[in-house]
Amino acid sequence: MRLALYQPEIAQNTGTILRMCACLGVPVDIIEPCGFPFNSPKFKRASMDYLDYVEITRHDSWDDFYNQRNGRLILLTPHTTESYYTFQFDPSDILILGQESCGVPESVMQQADTLLKIPMKEGMRSLNVAIAGAMVLSEALKQTAL
Repeated sequence: MRLALYQPEIAQNTGTILRMCACLGVPVDIIEPCGFPFNSPKFKRASMDYLDYVEITRHDSWDDFYNQRNGRLILLTPHTTESYYTFQFDPSDILILGQESCGVPESVMQQADTLLKIPMKEGMRSLNVAIAGAMVLSEALKQTAL
């Protein structure tokens, strides 16, 4: 199981996600360009001292990431009808989180193997990306625990 961040924009969200993945033993792929420097005070504050405990792979582009992947690409998006509640995860899945402001481009969406959403109350647009990632990653790890 891996978690991929597509061109993350907000240092605090990325730091929080990396801290979570360090605690859960989940490797992270960061697909550039990243919207902030890794020495940003906000990023350091959110990730605390957990960066030494998480496996991070930075990719120069979507194509670089896509060509190196080993597993199904599972994109979290509100633009689908399939809920993560009923999805069967595999230990080699890669969960992809899009940019905070706009998700991912249509071309990336089309290359994903599966699109999943988190069912929400009518009229609500989205959850914080770190919260969404934690919810779905938790279910995926629960299903694939050996």
